[in-house]
Amino acid sequence: MTDLDLSFEPENTASKPRRGLSLGSIVLIAGILLTAAVFGIALARQNQTQPQSGPAPDFTLTTLDGDTIRLSDLRGKVVVINFWASWCGPCRVEAPALQKVYERYRDRGVEFLGVAWTDTERGARAFIAEFNQTYPNGLDLGTKLAELYRIQGVPETFIVNQNGQIVQFIMQPITEQSLSAILDRVLANGA
Repeated sequence: MTDLDLSFEPENTASKPRRGLSLGSIVLIAGILLTAAVFGIALARQNQTQPQSGPAPDFTLTTLDGDTIRLSDLRGKVVVINFWASWCGPCRVEAPALQKVYERYRDRGVEFLGVAWTDTERGARAFIAEFNQTYPNGLDLGTKLAELYRIQGVPETFIVNQNGQIVQFIMQPITEQSLSAILDRVLANGA
């Protein structure tokens, strides 16, 4: 027989304790923080509402006809700013009313600006042609104007008085009668 050593001595399997975080833990924590930041920004933005009074945020709109219009250059006029999209059903409902009111008030110191929100040039041009819109319309490229006015959907309409102050915000399809009543009030009072 052979001499067998039957004694059992466990090997030292305990490794040295690690210090710091592993790469996987760092990536996981970074992902959690990034997700929390995105949700935090979304919640903060959700709590912001469209401006309903005070100075109208100034902007420059390049129309689909190639003209450039700056809101502040329209001081002295009442301005109807309508955010719309060709794919928006309620926008299609209000489009004829906007055109009729524009035709009635354009010679009374009222200007209309249509702003196509998240739309294509082709879609916007087709919409304008379909509803025979003759007031200036332009694309909100990069949704910069929508962010400025904190647009949450379309249609949304802002009425700006002669002094550049927002005096009315409408977050639904507007009717010919309601828009005419608002414009009559603003033209009479400046508010």
